[in-house]
Amino acid sequence: MVRLLTGSTAAATRYKFEVVPAIAAAKAIAIVREHTAEDGRRVIESLVTAGMPALEVTCTTPGAFDLTDSLRDSAPLVGMGTVLSAAEAVDAAHVGARFIVTPNVSADVINTAHRHGLATIVGCGSATEIVSALELGADAIKVFPAEQLGTGFLKAIHGPLPWAPLIPVGGLDVDNAADWLVAGGIAVGIGSKLTSGLIEKNVAALLANIS
Repeated sequence: MVRLLTGSTAAATRYKFEVVPAIAAAKAIAIVREHTAEDGRRVIESLVTAGMPALEVTCTTPGAFDLTDSLRDSAPLVGMGTVLSAAEAVDAAHVGARFIVTPNVSADVINTAHRHGLATIVGCGSATEIVSALELGADAIKVFPAEQLGTGFLKAIHGPLPWAPLIPVGGLDVDNAADWLVAGGIAVGIGSKLTSGLIEKNVAALLANIS
């Protein structure tokens, strides 16, 4: 298990309302989606070693809940992604996640997550979905698929909804992450383009580009 680091992002987020500001300060979430638990653990260890401030372990990764539980005392802010049911939200809370990320808008999942002290980042791809998610109490919006929607989508949404906290996900990489922040994202979510190859080198380049 990776040990807690002094001044870590995780240590500063005891309460749900502290999570989104911590993510905004971090500016990026590394998304861990692997085919085996062994690969998931290897990727997570590399990300933590590299100093990645926030991680999302997807429920589609084998052993995702055990992997998240192993990070309970680690440095990054840790959440669980691809949460599709209230039961998964409860399980995420039980293994120490501080937030969940969903691919869709579900009142049941949002309410359950909040009941258990978790922040919610809710997947949306249109203005209608974003408004619905915010009305249900979503703490932030996962804009997906960001690559297909484009940076102009964030700027357009912030016309009528300037208060919407948007986190673009899908197709982003180390080189274009800063462009999405300039376009209005409070942070970015990056998956395989960060977690493949030389992970520690990728993280260093990402953090330098968004600093």
